[in-house]
Amino acid sequence: MPLVDTPVRLGVQLQPQHAPYAAFRDAVRRLEDMGVDILFNWDHFFPLSGDPDGMHFESWTMLAAWAEQTERVQFGALVNCNSYRNPDLQADMARTIDHISAKNGGQGRFIFATGSGWFARDYEEYGYEFGTAGSRLDDLAAGLERIETRWQSLNPAPTREIPVMIGGKGEQKTLRLVARHADIWHSFVRPGEIAHKLEVIERWAEREERDTSNLVISNELHQRGQDFADELYDSGVRLFTLGFHGPDWDYHLVRSWLRWRDAKNA
Repeated sequence: MPLVDTPVRLGVQLQPQHAPYAAFRDAVRRLEDMGVDILFNWDHFFPLSGDPDGMHFESWTMLAAWAEQTERVQFGALVNCNSYRNPDLQADMARTIDHISAKNGGQGRFIFATGSGWFARDYEEYGYEFGTAGSRLDDLAAGLERIETRWQSLNPAPTREIPVMIGGKGEQKTLRLVARHADIWHSFVRPGEIAHKLEVIERWAEREERDTSNLVISNELHQRGQDFADELYDSGVRLFTLGFHGPDWDYHLVRSWLRWRDAKNA
């Protein structure tokens, strides 16, 4: 797949758990000032680590606050769960947040990153049907069609074509959705696997009659070193995400990855 070489970007995922909201507000301000490219949270209702009943905040309302608070940084969930909200509602929420984030006559900064969902407790306690991994992926496929259709009819329209980010690596369904819809593909696959996965995406793209040569490849840095990041870079990754634990945020770690990013872009 002849990917267009794009600058390296660093996205930091503020895990919305185990901290009061004031700590997140401060972290967002500091990370934007430091020069982080993208801020993410995640779309769950309970903590994924630590005390399972600890403090936790909802994704989309937090993102709307970030849209108003920030001036430059892009942002989104890593990733939204398609199961939790009607697809047309998701489209409207994304469009609204995109407009909130447009400052001084510019375009919005929201990234619509989405997936099919997996955390059973969210479904059980909030009354959603869990189904199977396959049924949730089928729902995501139908949902993405509705979301893109709704974006075309909203008044006002989104400020620009909202970039779509899809996470996962399954070759029969997920990567076909990447080929059909995504501007960014996010996964945790190792460098040696990426070329094969891109070949799968390219085969699906041919069937979908969609050009994916501008697809941005995204991968995770948490608990990984710079040698591993170099391998990911050589494999075509250009968006690097970093899971960030609070409330004692390790800003020195972020600075080290920003220096690495800047060296790659020099």
